[in-house]
Amino acid sequence: MSATAHTPAAKPQMSLIDAARDLVPLIRKCADQIEAERELPQPLFHALADAGFYRMAVPRAIGGLEIDFPTYVQVIEALGKGDASTAWTVSQGANWATYSARMSPAAAREIWTDTPRSVVSNTPAPTAKAVVVPGGFRITGRQPFSTGIKHASWVAAHAQVIENGVVRQRNGRPEARYCLIPRAQVELIDAWHTKGMRGTGTHTFDVKDVFVPEARTVFPNDAPLVNPGPRYKIPITLGYAAGDGMVALGLARNCLEAFFEVAGAKAPRNMTGLLREQAITQFAVGQAEAALRSGRAYLLSAAHEIWESALSTDAPTASLESRINLRLAATHAIRLAAQVVDGLHPLCGATVVFDGHLMQRLFQDMHVITQHGQARLQNYEIVGKHCVGLEIDDARL
Repeated sequence: MSATAHTPAAKPQMSLIDAARDLVPLIRKCADQIEAERELPQPLFHALADAGFYRMAVPRAIGGLEIDFPTYVQVIEALGKGDASTAWTVSQGANWATYSARMSPAAAREIWTDTPRSVVSNTPAPTAKAVVVPGGFRITGRQPFSTGIKHASWVAAHAQVIENGVVRQRNGRPEARYCLIPRAQVELIDAWHTKGMRGTGTHTFDVKDVFVPEARTVFPNDAPLVNPGPRYKIPITLGYAAGDGMVALGLARNCLEAFFEVAGAKAPRNMTGLLREQAITQFAVGQAEAALRSGRAYLLSAAHEIWESALSTDAPTASLESRINLRLAATHAIRLAAQVVDGLHPLCGATVVFDGHLMQRLFQDMHVITQHGQARLQNYEIVGKHCVGLEIDDARL
């Protein structure tokens, strides 16, 4: 299809970025509550949902916004400047919603359109069991790392398919499916007790012998497109990668702004003048600005490149080169953001080590983000291996 058919007018797209920026004061006002309660306050969640952020990647054919990818990542960045946990929950819910293009229109509408303020909370590994029964599956399993589940309308249990007592095979591999279940039919296990990114509410859920019709399931990989469009030629793992990178960059920009407040008020002991007057401070700020500006520029450039590739190809997936570039840009953005936070935090001394100080929360949030698979150092290895002409496994591309 032509690019025009899948490119909304510029004004609605820019209004989403503006809407994200406009919500930053509310997000920051809620930040302490988000941290303490380990979830988004309901009024904030409602504001995010009503702005359309969770429907950014849902096809327009079923009532979604289906915005372009460069706009999408800038929305996540803007939210990240307010609070990393808030932006993370939006990124997770909005990106997973690309599966709506791979389900029957009726099932997708039921989940993302007919359900008010709908969000799907998922889980990464297929550790549940989906036993084949007439018309669908019966799902059982306890599954961790389900971001934003307290506000989710639906939960995507990730299960291996069991038929006649054995794991069913598909394309020579064990068959797995995401099986969408109303949130009320699973038990939430309060398991997200961390030192950072507490507000994501990435808890565990338990599902016991719940029936799911086949129409409400989708293959995690290689599911055929029902609603075609360039957004769905960008692999979901890279959607997460770009989102995580922008969350990290937004967090680091927030950290730099918080640092300016500390540096403008703190007079370090046994030193002359304010912290901002010290040469080491000025050097660190210059390095931080260089890292943030270059990391953002590279990630935005890679987002534009993969979007152009998706627009211009008839292939089911954007080009390998554009995917490799986005993987590298996203990983590097996270690593640069971590360097910024790690460079500024020690300069503040004991002032920022207390619970409740913004710099301390940002430091802890950053070092949960770096533990995520999208930030792993092996991503550099994959890119380097390709650059020197060796064959690579493109499963994470």
